[in-house]
Amino acid sequence: MENKSNILPYITALAMNFIFGLSFLFSKRALSVADPITLLSFRFLIAFLVMTLLIVFRVIKVNYKNKPIKWLVILSFIEPVIYFIFETYGLQRTASSVGGLMIALIPMAVTILAVYFLNEKPSIKQTISIMLSVAGVILIVVMGSSDKKESSILGVVLLLGAVFSAAFFNIISRKISRKFNAIEITYFMMFSGAVCFNAISIANLLINKKLSYYLQPLSSTTFITSVLYLGILSSIVAYFLANYTLSKMEASRCSVFANISTIVSIIAGVIVLHESFYFYHIIGAIMILVGVWGTNYYHEKAD
Repeated sequence: MENKSNILPYITALAMNFIFGLSFLFSKRALSVADPITLLSFRFLIAFLVMTLLIVFRVIKVNYKNKPIKWLVILSFIEPVIYFIFETYGLQRTASSVGGLMIALIPMAVTILAVYFLNEKPSIKQTISIMLSVAGVILIVVMGSSDKKESSILGVVLLLGAVFSAAFFNIISRKISRKFNAIEITYFMMFSGAVCFNAISIANLLINKKLSYYLQPLSSTTFITSVLYLGILSSIVAYFLANYTLSKMEASRCSVFANISTIVSIIAGVIVLHESFYFYHIIGAIMILVGVWGTNYYHEKAD
């Protein structure tokens, strides 16, 4: 049983990043129908409604009584709210290569912050492994970039905000996992995302006097299938797995698994969207996988 409980966080870490990796494909499809804020508003609304139904029918349970709710408020404000706003508007104002490079820095930011806030100090070999994995993502992004779009300073600053939002999410989720279970954390995140993004979306429609357009994206089958994947799998399931993994594994080790989603998104792009596949994808993928393996192998050796 003990061996099983040791393996489970690795399985959940891989599963969540497989789901996150495919989310880029579904996001691309949905964004051909609606703008980013509309997509986020439906994504988190569906996630919140589905989880609420599961609670009503007692499939899952939440109990917030006598627990430090302020930490849930802080966590859910940082991610999904702040993270997705920074990422969405940051990516709009930067070249895709710059966006990819900035987001790839999240594991490094988590590792640095975890030393100060969680007293989780990786060994030198683990640090080198994390850097190798990040370098694999950077190689893929730089070699694959043909984007001539110029990047604004504001865009870079916004993406930096996204990096630190994601990093602090990892830190806080791990910290509060002693008080809340993964379902309670995930449900509160879905609630916050639904309220905030729908408020922004409806405010935009009211300002432009187009409130009647609120449900228009639902006339598209592409949008519905994409938002169901993003709302149920990429929000409820993946964030539950993330919060569970963070309750069982150091933040730096958990965050380095995120680079695997880069490999998944490339494979999905090649198979589904018939995108090109080059030698640097293989080299980058090997660097990512070796880095992820090393980060966890040298932790086990230290134990």
